[in-house]
Amino acid sequence: MPSLSEVYRTHPVHVQHKDPDFNSLQELPESYTWTHLDTNSNCVMKESVPVIDLNDPNASKLIGHACKTWGVYQVVNHGIPTRLLDEIQWVGQSLFSLPSHQKHKVARSPDGVAGYGLARLSSFFPKLMWYEGFTIAGSPLEHFHQLWPQNYSKHCDIVMQYDETMKNLAGKLMWLMLDSLGITKEDIKWGGSKGQFKKASAVLQLNSYPICPDPDRAMGLAPHTDSTLLTILYQNNISGLQVHKEGLGWVTVQPLSHGLVINVGDLLHILSNGLYPSVLHRVLVNRTRQRLSVAYLCGPPSNVEICPHAKLVSPSQPPLYRSVTWNEYLGAKAKHFDKALSSVRLCSPINELFDVSEAHKNSVQVG
Repeated sequence: MPSLSEVYRTHPVHVQHKDPDFNSLQELPESYTWTHLDTNSNCVMKESVPVIDLNDPNASKLIGHACKTWGVYQVVNHGIPTRLLDEIQWVGQSLFSLPSHQKHKVARSPDGVAGYGLARLSSFFPKLMWYEGFTIAGSPLEHFHQLWPQNYSKHCDIVMQYDETMKNLAGKLMWLMLDSLGITKEDIKWGGSKGQFKKASAVLQLNSYPICPDPDRAMGLAPHTDSTLLTILYQNNISGLQVHKEGLGWVTVQPLSHGLVINVGDLLHILSNGLYPSVLHRVLVNRTRQRLSVAYLCGPPSNVEICPHAKLVSPSQPPLYRSVTWNEYLGAKAKHFDKALSSVRLCSPINELFDVSEAHKNSVQVG
Protein backbone atom coordinates (compact mmCIF):
# COMPACT_ATOMS: atom_id res chain seq x y z
CA MET A 1 0.00 0.00 0.00
CA PRO A 2 1.54 3.36 -0.96
CA SER A 3 1.93 5.84 1.86
CA LEU A 4 0.51 9.36 1.60
CA SER A 5 4.06 10.62 1.18
CA GLU A 6 4.45 8.36 -1.85
CA VAL A 7 1.13 9.54 -3.20
CA TYR A 8 2.21 13.18 -3.01
CA ARG A 9 5.56 12.40 -4.61
CA THR A 10 3.61 10.95 -7.53
CA HIS A 11 1.59 14.16 -7.85
CA PRO A 12 3.88 17.13 -7.13
CA VAL A 13 2.42 20.64 -7.02
CA HIS A 14 4.81 23.41 -7.96
CA VAL A 15 4.32 26.71 -6.13
CA GLN A 16 6.58 29.28 -7.73
CA HIS A 17 6.69 31.79 -4.87
CA LYS A 18 8.84 31.68 -1.76
CA ASP A 19 7.02 32.01 1.53
CA PRO A 20 7.28 35.61 2.80
CA ASP A 21 8.04 36.96 6.24
CA PHE A 22 4.54 38.26 6.94
CA ASN A 23 5.66 40.24 9.99
CA SER A 24 7.86 42.43 7.80
CA LEU A 25 5.05 43.46 5.42
CA GLN A 26 3.38 46.76 6.32
CA GLU A 27 1.35 46.97 3.11
CA LEU A 28 -0.42 44.34 1.05
CA PRO A 29 1.83 43.42 -1.91
CA GLU A 30 0.26 43.33 -5.36
CA SER A 31 0.90 39.59 -5.55
CA TYR A 32 -1.48 39.15 -2.58
CA THR A 33 -4.19 41.55 -3.77
CA TRP A 34 -7.45 39.87 -4.80
CA THR A 35 -9.93 42.04 -6.72
CA HIS A 36 -13.72 41.65 -6.97
CA LEU A 37 -13.58 39.79 -3.68
CA ASP A 38 -16.88 39.52 -1.83
CA THR A 39 -15.78 39.50 1.79
CA ASN A 40 -19.25 40.22 3.20
CA SER A 41 -20.58 37.08 4.82
CA ASN A 42 -24.29 36.41 4.92
CA CYS A 43 -25.68 38.58 7.70
CA VAL A 44 -29.02 36.82 7.98
CA MET A 45 -28.67 34.68 11.09
CA LYS A 46 -31.92 32.77 10.57
CA GLU A 47 -29.76 29.98 9.19
CA SER A 48 -26.34 28.89 10.38
CA VAL A 49 -24.14 25.83 10.23
CA PRO A 50 -25.80 23.11 12.36
CA VAL A 51 -24.38 22.42 15.82
CA ILE A 52 -24.77 18.82 16.98
CA ASP A 53 -24.31 17.39 20.46
CA LEU A 54 -22.70 13.96 20.05
CA ASN A 55 -24.43 12.85 23.25
CA ASP A 56 -27.80 13.38 21.57
CA PRO A 57 -29.47 10.00 20.90
CA ASN A 58 -30.56 11.40 17.52
CA ALA A 59 -27.01 12.47 16.58
CA SER A 60 -26.84 10.21 13.50
CA LYS A 61 -30.10 11.55 12.09
CA LEU A 62 -29.08 15.15 12.82
CA ILE A 63 -25.69 14.61 11.21
CA GLY A 64 -27.31 13.11 8.12
CA HIS A 65 -29.55 16.14 7.70
CA ALA A 66 -26.60 18.49 8.17
CA CYS A 67 -24.51 16.60 5.61
CA LYS A 68 -27.32 16.62 3.06
CA THR A 69 -28.26 20.28 3.44
CA TRP A 70 -24.93 21.91 4.34
CA GLY A 71 -22.05 19.49 3.83
CA VAL A 72 -20.68 20.75 7.15
CA TYR A 73 -21.61 20.83 10.83
CA GLN A 74 -20.11 21.58 14.23
CA VAL A 75 -19.93 19.14 17.12
CA VAL A 76 -19.86 19.63 20.88
CA ASN A 77 -19.48 17.02 23.62
CA HIS A 78 -17.07 15.26 21.26
CA GLY A 79 -14.86 13.84 24.00
CA ILE A 80 -11.63 15.61 23.03
CA PRO A 81 -10.07 16.98 26.24
CA THR A 82 -9.97 20.77 26.43
CA ARG A 83 -6.38 20.47 27.62
CA LEU A 84 -5.37 18.68 24.41
CA LEU A 85 -7.06 21.28 22.20
CA ASP A 86 -5.22 24.03 24.07
CA GLU A 87 -1.93 22.15 23.76
CA ILE A 88 -2.17 21.61 20.00
CA GLN A 89 -2.99 25.30 19.66
CA TRP A 90 0.16 26.04 21.65
CA VAL A 91 2.23 23.87 19.29
CA GLY A 92 0.92 25.84 16.31
CA GLN A 93 1.57 29.16 18.02
CA SER A 94 5.09 28.08 18.95
CA LEU A 95 5.84 26.94 15.42
CA PHE A 96 4.51 29.93 13.51
CA SER A 97 6.12 32.44 15.88
CA LEU A 98 9.58 31.10 15.02
CA PRO A 99 11.81 33.32 12.84
CA SER A 100 11.24 32.91 9.12
CA HIS A 101 14.68 31.43 8.48
CA GLN A 102 14.06 28.80 11.15
CA LYS A 103 10.73 27.69 9.63
CA HIS A 104 12.31 27.45 6.18
CA LYS A 105 14.74 24.82 7.50
CA VAL A 106 11.79 22.41 7.33
CA ALA A 107 10.24 23.71 4.10
CA ARG A 108 8.09 21.23 2.19
CA SER A 109 9.41 20.10 -1.19
CA PRO A 110 7.16 20.29 -4.29
CA ASP A 111 6.75 16.51 -4.26
CA GLY A 112 6.49 16.19 -0.49
CA VAL A 113 3.55 16.13 1.89
CA ALA A 114 5.19 17.06 5.21
CA GLY A 115 6.78 20.33 6.27
CA TYR A 116 6.36 24.08 6.24
CA GLY A 117 4.99 26.02 3.28
CA LEU A 118 2.14 27.39 1.23
CA ALA A 119 -1.11 25.53 0.59
CA ARG A 120 -0.92 23.02 -2.26
CA LEU A 121 -3.90 24.72 -3.92
CA SER A 122 -1.85 27.92 -4.33
CA SER A 123 -0.68 26.84 -7.78
CA PHE A 124 -4.24 27.07 -9.14
CA PHE A 125 -4.66 30.78 -8.45
CA PRO A 126 -2.89 33.82 -9.94
CA LYS A 127 -2.77 35.55 -6.58
CA LEU A 128 -1.11 34.42 -3.37
CA MET A 129 -2.87 33.67 -0.09
CA TRP A 130 -2.18 35.31 3.27
CA TYR A 131 -1.36 31.99 4.84
CA GLU A 132 1.38 29.71 6.10
CA GLY A 133 1.02 26.08 7.04
CA PHE A 134 2.80 23.05 8.42
CA THR A 135 1.77 19.55 7.35
CA ILE A 136 2.38 16.44 9.46
CA ALA A 137 2.13 12.95 7.95
CA GLY A 138 3.19 10.31 10.46
CA SER A 139 5.81 11.28 13.04
CA PRO A 140 6.94 14.93 13.18
CA LEU A 141 10.14 13.94 15.02
CA GLU A 142 12.65 14.80 12.29
CA HIS A 143 11.20 18.22 11.55
CA PHE A 144 10.54 19.10 15.19
CA HIS A 145 14.10 18.19 16.12
CA GLN A 146 15.26 20.84 13.63
CA LEU A 147 12.79 23.43 14.93
CA TRP A 148 13.26 22.83 18.68
CA PRO A 149 16.55 20.99 19.28
CA GLN A 150 16.22 21.25 23.06
CA ASN A 151 12.54 20.48 23.69
CA TYR A 152 11.21 18.81 20.54
CA SER A 153 9.92 15.78 22.49
CA LYS A 154 7.19 17.77 24.23
CA HIS A 155 5.88 19.09 20.91
CA CYS A 156 6.04 15.61 19.38
CA ASP A 157 4.17 14.03 22.28
CA ILE A 158 1.31 16.53 21.96
CA VAL A 159 1.01 16.03 18.19
CA MET A 160 1.02 12.24 18.43
CA GLN A 161 -1.56 12.26 21.21
CA TYR A 162 -3.74 14.66 19.22
CA ASP A 163 -3.41 12.51 16.10
CA GLU A 164 -4.45 9.34 17.92
CA THR A 165 -7.39 11.06 19.63
CA MET A 166 -8.59 12.53 16.33
CA LYS A 167 -8.31 9.13 14.65
CA ASN A 168 -10.74 7.69 17.20
CA LEU A 169 -13.15 10.61 16.81
CA ALA A 170 -12.97 10.38 13.00
CA GLY A 171 -13.97 6.72 13.19
CA LYS A 172 -16.93 7.56 15.41
CA LEU A 173 -18.06 10.40 13.14
CA MET A 174 -17.62 8.30 10.02
CA TRP A 175 -19.96 5.64 11.35
CA LEU A 176 -22.54 8.19 12.41
CA MET A 177 -22.47 9.64 8.89
CA LEU A 178 -22.64 6.20 7.24
CA ASP A 179 -25.38 5.09 9.62
CA SER A 180 -27.45 8.08 8.54
CA LEU A 181 -27.16 6.71 4.98
CA GLY A 182 -28.30 3.25 6.06
CA ILE A 183 -24.80 1.79 5.70
CA THR A 184 -23.62 -0.66 8.38
CA LYS A 185 -20.18 -1.79 9.55
CA GLU A 186 -20.67 -5.04 7.63
CA ASP A 187 -21.06 -3.01 4.42
CA ILE A 188 -17.63 -1.33 4.66
CA LYS A 189 -15.01 -4.09 4.75
CA TRP A 190 -12.04 -1.69 4.86
CA GLY A 191 -13.44 -0.20 8.08
CA GLY A 192 -11.94 -3.17 9.93
CA SER A 193 -13.50 -6.08 11.79
CA LYS A 194 -14.55 -3.79 14.64
CA GLY A 195 -15.32 -0.84 12.38
CA GLN A 196 -12.64 1.39 13.89
CA PHE A 197 -11.06 2.60 10.62
CA LYS A 198 -7.63 1.86 12.10
CA LYS A 199 -6.08 1.63 8.62
CA ALA A 200 -7.50 4.96 7.48
CA SER A 201 -5.02 7.48 6.09
CA ALA A 202 -4.72 10.90 7.66
CA VAL A 203 -2.73 14.11 7.59
CA LEU A 204 -2.56 16.78 10.30
CA GLN A 205 -2.43 20.38 9.07
CA LEU A 206 -1.43 23.34 11.26
CA ASN A 207 -2.62 26.64 9.74
CA SER A 208 -1.70 30.26 10.42
CA TYR A 209 -3.40 33.36 9.00
CA PRO A 210 -1.20 36.26 10.14
CA ILE A 211 -2.41 39.77 10.92
CA CYS A 212 -3.09 41.41 7.56
CA PRO A 213 -2.73 45.14 6.75
CA ASP A 214 -5.59 45.07 4.21
CA PRO A 215 -7.87 42.09 4.94
CA ASP A 216 -10.68 43.24 2.62
CA ARG A 217 -8.43 42.67 -0.38
CA ALA A 218 -6.61 39.55 0.85
CA MET A 219 -7.54 35.87 0.92
CA GLY A 220 -6.46 33.48 3.64
CA LEU A 221 -7.37 30.29 1.81
CA ALA A 222 -9.15 30.36 -1.55
CA PRO A 223 -12.44 28.50 -2.15
CA HIS A 224 -11.96 24.74 -2.39
CA THR A 225 -13.33 21.40 -1.30
CA ASP A 226 -11.31 18.78 0.58
CA SER A 227 -10.32 15.55 -1.14
CA THR A 228 -11.03 13.63 2.08
CA LEU A 229 -13.86 11.51 3.44
CA LEU A 230 -14.14 14.04 6.25
CA THR A 231 -12.08 16.81 7.80
CA ILE A 232 -12.11 17.72 11.50
CA LEU A 233 -11.16 21.35 12.13
CA TYR A 234 -10.37 23.07 15.40
CA GLN A 235 -10.59 26.82 14.80
CA ASN A 236 -10.37 28.12 18.38
CA ASN A 237 -12.20 31.42 18.92
CA ILE A 238 -11.35 33.66 15.95
CA SER A 239 -13.73 33.65 12.99
CA GLY A 240 -12.60 33.48 9.37
CA LEU A 241 -13.89 30.17 8.02
CA GLN A 242 -16.78 30.53 5.57
CA VAL A 243 -18.81 27.89 3.74
CA HIS A 244 -20.84 28.36 0.58
CA LYS A 245 -24.51 27.42 0.74
CA GLU A 246 -26.78 27.54 -2.22
CA GLY A 247 -29.30 30.36 -1.82
CA LEU A 248 -27.35 32.03 0.99
CA GLY A 249 -23.89 32.59 -0.47
CA TRP A 250 -20.95 32.70 1.92
CA VAL A 251 -21.81 31.94 5.55
CA THR A 252 -19.34 32.40 8.41
CA VAL A 253 -18.87 29.35 10.63
CA GLN A 254 -19.05 31.03 14.02
CA PRO A 255 -16.43 29.57 16.37
CA LEU A 256 -17.67 27.61 19.36
CA SER A 257 -15.52 27.38 22.47
CA HIS A 258 -13.65 24.07 22.02
CA GLY A 259 -16.14 22.94 19.37
CA LEU A 260 -15.05 21.18 16.19
CA VAL A 261 -16.08 21.76 12.57
CA ILE A 262 -16.68 18.68 10.41
CA ASN A 263 -16.45 19.04 6.62
CA VAL A 264 -17.79 16.51 4.12
CA GLY A 265 -14.98 15.78 1.64
CA ASP A 266 -15.01 14.74 -2.02
CA LEU A 267 -14.59 11.02 -1.30
CA LEU A 268 -17.67 10.95 0.95
CA HIS A 269 -19.46 12.92 -1.78
CA ILE A 270 -18.61 10.04 -4.13
CA LEU A 271 -19.42 7.28 -1.63
CA SER A 272 -22.82 8.85 -0.92
CA ASN A 273 -23.50 9.15 -4.68
CA GLY A 274 -23.83 12.91 -4.34
CA LEU A 275 -26.32 12.81 -1.45
CA TYR A 276 -23.79 14.39 0.91
CA PRO A 277 -22.06 17.16 -1.07
CA SER A 278 -18.49 18.13 -0.28
CA VAL A 279 -18.61 21.66 1.06
CA LEU A 280 -16.97 24.59 -0.71
CA HIS A 281 -15.16 26.68 1.89
CA ARG A 282 -12.64 29.49 2.21
CA VAL A 283 -10.86 31.49 4.92
CA LEU A 284 -10.75 35.27 5.33
CA VAL A 285 -8.08 37.13 7.30
CA ASN A 286 -8.01 39.61 10.15
CA ARG A 287 -6.54 43.08 10.62
CA THR A 288 -5.80 42.82 14.33
CA ARG A 289 -5.47 39.15 15.27
CA GLN A 290 -3.59 36.16 13.95
CA ARG A 291 -5.88 33.19 13.36
CA LEU A 292 -4.67 29.64 14.01
CA SER A 293 -6.45 26.41 13.19
CA VAL A 294 -5.71 22.68 13.12
CA ALA A 295 -7.21 20.35 10.50
CA TYR A 296 -7.30 16.56 10.66
CA LEU A 297 -7.75 15.34 7.07
CA CYS A 298 -9.09 11.79 7.04
CA GLY A 299 -9.38 9.42 4.11
CA PRO A 300 -9.51 5.69 3.44
CA PRO A 301 -6.44 3.49 3.05
CA SER A 302 -4.85 4.89 -0.10
CA ASN A 303 -5.35 1.71 -2.13
CA VAL A 304 -9.05 1.21 -1.29
CA GLU A 305 -11.45 1.97 -4.12
CA ILE A 306 -14.24 4.39 -3.23
CA CYS A 307 -17.42 4.40 -5.31
CA PRO A 308 -21.13 5.08 -4.79
CA HIS A 309 -22.25 2.51 -2.26
CA ALA A 310 -24.50 -0.26 -3.57
CA LYS A 311 -27.23 0.63 -1.05
CA LEU A 312 -27.46 4.11 -2.58
CA VAL A 313 -27.68 2.98 -6.18
CA SER A 314 -30.81 1.85 -8.03
CA PRO A 315 -32.24 1.83 -11.56
CA SER A 316 -33.77 5.24 -10.85
CA GLN A 317 -30.60 6.51 -9.17
CA PRO A 318 -27.60 5.21 -11.14
CA PRO A 319 -24.05 5.69 -9.88
CA LEU A 320 -22.76 9.17 -10.65
CA TYR A 321 -19.07 8.36 -10.19
CA ARG A 322 -16.63 5.62 -11.09
CA SER A 323 -14.45 3.85 -8.53
CA VAL A 324 -11.37 5.78 -7.47
CA THR A 325 -8.65 5.34 -4.85
CA TRP A 326 -7.51 8.27 -2.72
CA ASN A 327 -4.17 7.98 -4.49
CA GLU A 328 -5.85 8.32 -7.90
CA TYR A 329 -8.19 11.07 -6.72
CA LEU A 330 -5.34 13.16 -5.32
CA GLY A 331 -3.84 12.94 -8.80
CA ALA A 332 -7.12 14.20 -10.29
CA LYS A 333 -7.22 16.99 -7.72
CA ALA A 334 -3.62 17.99 -8.52
CA LYS A 335 -4.46 18.12 -12.22
CA HIS A 336 -8.05 19.39 -12.32
CA PHE A 337 -8.54 21.04 -8.89
CA ASP A 338 -12.20 22.14 -8.63
CA LYS A 339 -13.17 19.95 -11.59
CA ALA A 340 -11.76 16.78 -10.02
CA LEU A 341 -15.23 15.43 -9.19
CA SER A 342 -16.33 16.04 -12.77
CA SER A 343 -13.28 14.13 -14.00
CA VAL A 344 -14.50 10.92 -12.29
CA ARG A 345 -18.19 11.43 -13.08
CA LEU A 346 -19.98 8.72 -15.01
CA CYS A 347 -23.14 10.47 -16.11
CA SER A 348 -24.97 13.78 -16.18
CA PRO A 349 -25.13 15.27 -12.65
CA ILE A 350 -28.88 15.87 -12.83
CA ASN A 351 -29.46 14.42 -9.40
CA GLU A 352 -26.57 16.16 -7.65
CA LEU A 353 -27.50 18.66 -4.99
CA PHE A 354 -24.51 20.93 -5.49
CA ASP A 355 -22.23 21.56 -8.45
CA VAL A 356 -18.88 22.34 -6.85
CA SER A 357 -17.23 23.55 -10.05
CA GLU A 358 -20.00 26.01 -10.84
CA ALA A 359 -20.10 27.28 -7.26
CA HIS A 360 -16.36 27.89 -7.33
CA LYS A 361 -16.56 29.65 -10.69
CA ASN A 362 -19.23 32.03 -9.46
CA SER A 363 -17.85 32.57 -5.97
CA VAL A 364 -14.58 34.35 -6.58
CA GLN A 365 -12.76 36.32 -9.23
CA VAL A 366 -9.12 37.28 -9.04
CA GLY A 367 -7.15 39.84 -10.96
